[in-house]
Amino acid sequence: MSHIENADQPARFHAEDRMVEGVRVVALRGEIDHDVKERLGAALRGERGAAPERIVADLSEVTFMDSSGINVFVRTHRRVSGSGGWVRIAGAQEPVLHVLQLVGIDTLIACLPTVEQALAD
Repeated sequence: MSHIENADQPARFHAEDRMVEGVRVVALRGEIDHDVKERLGAALRGERGAAPERIVADLSEVTFMDSSGINVFVRTHRRVSGSGGWVRIAGAQEPVLHVLQLVGIDTLIACLPTVEQALAD
């Protein structure tokens, strides 16, 4: 399990990942904006710098996301889908889900209510 935080703003963004039956589940917490986009990208890539084929991003504790975060998810989707993998978003709260739907990310990346559904789907 790995953790990514900024020492200056530890409560603002946090990422933690774990493996579940060959799928990397990345639990994100806080706000996702321009200031944390590099750390979000690193969290989705993992420690080795190469994205695994299957990633579930748990957004259940993300309170805000702007276009910077959306762009990171699109780039991650393109990178892993090029090798037959996928990215799924799970548990997005209503304000974040609304943004994802508004820009049409939910048509590109599956957005599911829970991590369990994202793993089973």
